[in-house]
Amino acid sequence: MTAHRLLIPGLAAACLLAVFAACLLGSTPMSPDRVLAALFGGGEAGDRIVVWQIRLPRALAALLVGAALGISGAALQGLLRNPLAEPGVLGVSASASLFATFSIYYGLAALSPWILPLAAIVGALVATTLIALAAIKTRSVVTLILIGVGISSFAGAAMSLLMNLAPNPFTLSDMINWMLGSVANRSFRELGFAAPFLIAGTAILLLSRRGLSALTLGEEAASGVGLNLRNQRILTVLGAGIATGGSVALAGAIGFVGIVAPHTIRPFVNHDPARSLVPSALLAGLILVLADIGVRIMPTTNELKLGVVAALIGAPAFIWIAMGRRAIHD
Repeated sequence: MTAHRLLIPGLAAACLLAVFAACLLGSTPMSPDRVLAALFGGGEAGDRIVVWQIRLPRALAALLVGAALGISGAALQGLLRNPLAEPGVLGVSASASLFATFSIYYGLAALSPWILPLAAIVGALVATTLIALAAIKTRSVVTLILIGVGISSFAGAAMSLLMNLAPNPFTLSDMINWMLGSVANRSFRELGFAAPFLIAGTAILLLSRRGLSALTLGEEAASGVGLNLRNQRILTVLGAGIATGGSVALAGAIGFVGIVAPHTIRPFVNHDPARSLVPSALLAGLILVLADIGVRIMPTTNELKLGVVAALIGAPAFIWIAMGRRAIHD
């Protein structure tokens, strides 16, 4: 109980420290007093520009994207009672990326800076609608997962087709960069655009958290205590879809953090999905902020993409979790 009480404040404090560290570190490190002065409107004009227009919005973007993916992953794992579930499993991330690459392919993204993130959110909502309709018609979570895998596979194939038919190398480069995932050059204006979707998705998931706890008893027992399974599935899928769409609109496709964070948190909350939502969001946000710091200070000719680093960290963890799950069931 003590560990749980300290978990959320500890993770929140770690997130604040990580964001502050992200303002300190970069190609040109800054001292803490210079960063503090810039944060409160003092110091040199150059320091204020670096902190308020480059490093702080980038760190906050990583934090918000990670938090959205973490809470979505925790909710989906609770709903599907599967530790390998995450937003990408239901095809939401892939569909959002498909619509974004579609806008790049046809040059729509060049018409306005808002079209690309808007396309990503529309793609996420389309996938969410399909999943919600499937959740209404089916009672099987396995069927729901398979439908999500099908949507994800189709979106991946369509993106490959668009890249294969890219009219020029510049368009192909833009599409690949979006698919790899990054929070570089994000601004407060872009954060403000994605924030309503991130907040709405998170609020829906938090409102449906009690049903996730009931589902740990099994679907029949949960129905017996008054849980409406259909509404629970719709709310969870809808909340995860909207939050994930907002995150993809902000940073592109970033995978695996929605699996790793909830799996790490679960033992500290007695495997209660409802109690794992907020800590999972904080831990996932912390992971992405730290990963982005590593991306920025890594001495490479071309800056690595955040989605690539997240996959390098998350994929081995995914395999480890899957092997552990098989060992239990064997």
